[in-house]
Amino acid sequence: MSVPVAPRHPMKTRPYSLSYLTAHRCTAVEAARIAAAEGFTYFGLRPRPNLPGGAFQALIDDPVMQRELKAVMRDTGLRLFDLEIIRIDADFDPHRWDALMGIGREMGAHTIVVAGDDTDEARLAQHYGQVCEALRAHGLTGDLEFMPWTGVPDAKAAMRVIRAAGQPANAGILVDALHVDRSTTSLDDIRAIPRELLHFAQICDAPAGKNLTTEQLIHTARCERLLPGEGDIDLAALFAALPDDLPVSVEVIHLEREKTMAPRAWAAACLAATRPFFEAA
Repeated sequence: MSVPVAPRHPMKTRPYSLSYLTAHRCTAVEAARIAAAEGFTYFGLRPRPNLPGGAFQALIDDPVMQRELKAVMRDTGLRLFDLEIIRIDADFDPHRWDALMGIGREMGAHTIVVAGDDTDEARLAQHYGQVCEALRAHGLTGDLEFMPWTGVPDAKAAMRVIRAAGQPANAGILVDALHVDRSTTSLDDIRAIPRELLHFAQICDAPAGKNLTTEQLIHTARCERLLPGEGDIDLAALFAALPDDLPVSVEVIHLEREKTMAPRAWAAACLAATRPFFEAA
């Protein structure tokens, strides 16, 4: 039997979400319990590997985990915001992701994050439109995340793909502070994104980094992000350019530092570093 976990901190000015990467060491249920205990409103999960052989959280084929997760959400009021990740490549088949979409609907998620790995932008846009159509049947949005080493390297490219796809009603653009800073995206580009395309944004920090190799970009993104305020990203300016009611997903992974902290302590530290950017002292 699940034990209710009451949120420890009241939400103030923003709804915060515990991202998969921040809680990557946890099962789906463990992540939800930590999110609720530390005062997050939402949480995110990765029920399928990001890449072949990659880590993920068992949920899709685990009815026991599904029941336990629903119980935690029911008992705490916590909500599942996002699932990772649909990758669009040249051989894309939307049915490859049916199980992920199905679990998103079953668990009441809001969005599934979409990555554009195809450098043929016209083909990518066509496939993105197919993704959105499939997601619409499940009541989900498809938030296209621009990343500088992919076929959608910046915010302008994300806008082009969405327009070429016919601007689906459930389209979205995911703004990750790290990818804004390390791409050619400007604050004007961020301000130009229509409000209806913005469902949430991700926060972390990093050292100054331009002209990095693909390997360096990926390493930081997947292994070595900093807590908000520890690096050189102008987070205050970025989030001032975004709607002030946008949910903030706290996405901080640092494999070496995490070795010295339990998952809950790490999540608490990440949230504590995030709050000053949005809450008055």
